[in-house]
Amino acid sequence: MDEAIDRTLDAVGPRLKRLRLHRDVTLADLAEETGISTSTLSRLEAGLRRPTLEQLLPLARAYGVTLDELVDAPPTGDPRINLRPIPCSDGSVILPLTRRPGGIQAYKFVLPAGSDDAEPDLRTHEGYDWVYVLNGTLRLVLGEHDLILKPGEAAEFDTRTPHWFGATGAGPVEYLSLIGKQGERAHVRAAPRHGPAE
Repeated sequence: MDEAIDRTLDAVGPRLKRLRLHRDVTLADLAEETGISTSTLSRLEAGLRRPTLEQLLPLARAYGVTLDELVDAPPTGDPRINLRPIPCSDGSVILPLTRRPGGIQAYKFVLPAGSDDAEPDLRTHEGYDWVYVLNGTLRLVLGEHDLILKPGEAAEFDTRTPHWFGATGAGPVEYLSLIGKQGERAHVRAAPRHGPAE
């Protein structure tokens, strides 16, 4: 086998382990999500076993990365990101906008029209989130605050605060989200707004 291919395959195990640890996922959780046994996952991460395509596909899906990223394939020179929508059971769609593992991740969310009296299911997790509304009206419940964000409005918060996002009865909503692990904040600088021309 080509020496470069050998080196690429040998590097997959440590990369798989870094991805799993970075996302704070246990081998048991990953095994449940991918259908690959914990012992096989452990051997893959330790480099004691070379991955097959049948193993790499569910692992790439679980980590939200492409196969190229998972095996660190050489760049093709094409900087475009292959946007692959992820449909959710509640009718919403998530579009990952970044392709590198780790660091701040960017997503576009599209939520179907909701109900103005929807009961929020508040969640918490480690990290920091920044959201920017593109279209529609986004309802953000953050701790004791129940906020309505319109197009062009943004919010930034620690995700250890109980939070929930939803569309209102006014229709669907599209928003961008930058999510970082705890301590990583996304800052956007904008030029000051000028008053009307005199």
